[in-house]
Amino acid sequence: MNKRHFSEKFYEKYGNRNDRPVLFFSPGRVNLIGEHTDYNGGYVLPCALNYGTYLLLRKTSEKLLRFSTLNFNEDAETVINGLFRKKDKSWINYPLGVMNEFIKRGTDISGLDLLYYGDVPNAAGLSSSASIEMVTAVALNELFSTGFTTLEMVKMCQKAENEFVGMNCGIMDQFAVGFGKKDHAIFLNCDSLDYENVPVILEDCSLIITNTNKKRGLTDSKYNERRSECEKAVELLQSYRTVKNLSELNTTDLPYLHKYISDPVVLKRAKHVISENGRVQEAVKVLKENNLTRFGELMNLSHDSLRDDYEVTGPELDTLVYEGRKLPGVIGTRMTGAGFGGCTVSIVKTGDTRNFMAKLARVYTEITGLIPDFYKPAIGNGARKLSF
Repeated sequence: MNKRHFSEKFYEKYGNRNDRPVLFFSPGRVNLIGEHTDYNGGYVLPCALNYGTYLLLRKTSEKLLRFSTLNFNEDAETVINGLFRKKDKSWINYPLGVMNEFIKRGTDISGLDLLYYGDVPNAAGLSSSASIEMVTAVALNELFSTGFTTLEMVKMCQKAENEFVGMNCGIMDQFAVGFGKKDHAIFLNCDSLDYENVPVILEDCSLIITNTNKKRGLTDSKYNERRSECEKAVELLQSYRTVKNLSELNTTDLPYLHKYISDPVVLKRAKHVISENGRVQEAVKVLKENNLTRFGELMNLSHDSLRDDYEVTGPELDTLVYEGRKLPGVIGTRMTGAGFGGCTVSIVKTGDTRNFMAKLARVYTEITGLIPDFYKPAIGNGARKLSF
């Protein structure tokens, strides 16, 4: 992102070159392994990316918020007069929801000019929404000297998305965006919020994210359906053991599940969550041992479980994964995010990345008719203020 170009766009939009705005950045995230475990109180292993959301903003003397973005033509204004109300399906609901959380905690928000720019693709499963929320929170925290900790802001952003935007997400996205550390993944217990930074040493390998570019119309309804199925599993397991979520069980419990869960669909959902938790724990162990080969195998097993037991992949993601596994230099590849479209994440030998992208793009388009996008991100730091 060209900072000078960004600031010029800000002045073109809002004028007054004598009053400089302040620049903030918040990353997107990719989950390396541990899918659909977060809302089951389980383990995840995400990392922050060097793609994300940039925000330029400054205080004004008006009781008015003015929003703009370089990503599409949808400017908005809203008067500051108590708590804000949701604006239909507008993108400004993400920052407005965060501002409400600050206001509820006593922050007196004054007028602001805000200009956003994001290089995280929307609806791709890389947490563009959490990135917008956290960049807004970090900026408000700085400008209004509120003194909230990163964890407090993470929880506020999750609450904004749950209650204001209306998406019942777990805490993983905001946590990864807030606590990201360069060249590290975050081993997070989504129940206790205990976490550990785990080094990701890629050496002669690279991360590649591939966007299916499939519109994900079913994601919200299927997401809620899976949550309900997991809650049903917990209910049925009470006669086996008193548990509040599936992640309190471990892989040694798998052989006994069928005795208590007669519904074959609910059984498969529980099997995925419990086995995926085990894979995350092993993944952390092998990363610490610098064993990328086994880590890649665990990525592959994760996708297989998401396809067969959790049933959230679909033909586009499966094509990328199973055709990708046939190509030279591929250590591991899996879907990442909610599923039914979105992205895959792959670890590929750096010398094979160009061939991987070219051949996978060709076969993917032949099979699906869609054209994928590829990203080669670095693992970066969390949300923060930037200097000009």
